[in-house]
Amino acid sequence: MAVQLLARAPATATTRSPEALERFTGCHGGGLRPATGRVSLVGAGPGDPELLTLRAARRIGEADAIVYDHLVGEGILELARPAAARIYAGKEAGRHALPQSQINRLLVDLAQEGLQVVRLKGGDPFIFGRGGEEMQELVAHGIVTEIVPGVTAAAGMAAATGIPLSHRDHAQTVLLATGHLRNGTVDLDWASLARPRQTLVIYMGLGALEIICRELTAHGMPATTPAAVVHAATTPAQRVVTGTLATLAPRVRDARLKTPSLIVVGTVVELHSLLMPQAGLAVLRQA
Repeated sequence: MAVQLLARAPATATTRSPEALERFTGCHGGGLRPATGRVSLVGAGPGDPELLTLRAARRIGEADAIVYDHLVGEGILELARPAAARIYAGKEAGRHALPQSQINRLLVDLAQEGLQVVRLKGGDPFIFGRGGEEMQELVAHGIVTEIVPGVTAAAGMAAATGIPLSHRDHAQTVLLATGHLRNGTVDLDWASLARPRQTLVIYMGLGALEIICRELTAHGMPATTPAAVVHAATTPAQRVVTGTLATLAPRVRDARLKTPSLIVVGTVVELHSLLMPQAGLAVLRQA
C-alpha cells in the first residue's frame, strides 16, 4: 500500500530519496538489507510557521517521507528536502483523503521499509490529533516512535487574540473539548462544560455551534456568558467574532466563518478588546 500511495504523491515529490535507497541496497551480493525506520509524530503548531519547534523543523528536514495533514501551516513543508516524499492525508469536514485505519497502516509500512517518517499534524499530536491511535498501531508493530509536541491551537489562539485561557479574576480551570465525537454526535458532558469560572475551548465544533450554545445554556451557563469563534488563529487569515451564548451563532453565520475555527466560552473573552495584539492580522470584531 505504501508504494501505491507514494505513487500518488504530488509531482514535486519522489517516491524515495537516494539516501533511503542506499539503506535498502546491500553491498553484499546486491541483496536488500532493510534498515529499521522511525516514525516521528510531529506537531506543526497552530498555523504560523514561526511557532514551529526547533526539533520539529529538524525532523522535517531529516525525513524521507512526510505524511501531512490539512492544517499544517503554509511554508512548513518547504523545510523538507526536495527528495522527500510528501503524502497528503488531510481530513476536512466531510472529506478524508485517507481513512484513519489506512493512515495507521501507511505509517507502519513506510517505517518497515526503513524510512525516516514524519507524521505532520496541525497543533499537537496528542491534543485531538489522533496521535495516540497512531502510536498504538506503531508500537504494536515494534516501530520506533517519538512524539514531537507542538503549540496546540488553543494556546496559539490565546496569544494571537488576547483571550487568556486562565486569569485569576475570571477562570481557574481550562477545559479543552472536541465538538465532533467519533460517532458523529455532539453528545458531550454538558454539565462539566457548563461549570462556572472556567474557560472552555472547543475544537472542531463550528458545525454544531448552535447546539453547543443551546446546550450550555440549558445546563446552567448564563445566556449572557461571553463567547467567541476564532478562525485560522495565528495566520494572516485570522478572524474573530465575539458575542454571548445567546448571540454568537447568528453573528458567526452572518460573518460566514469556516473551518478551522475554535469556540471559546468564558468571561476571559471580555479581555479580547483590551489585550488583542495589534499585529496586522485580519480580525473581524463585532460588538
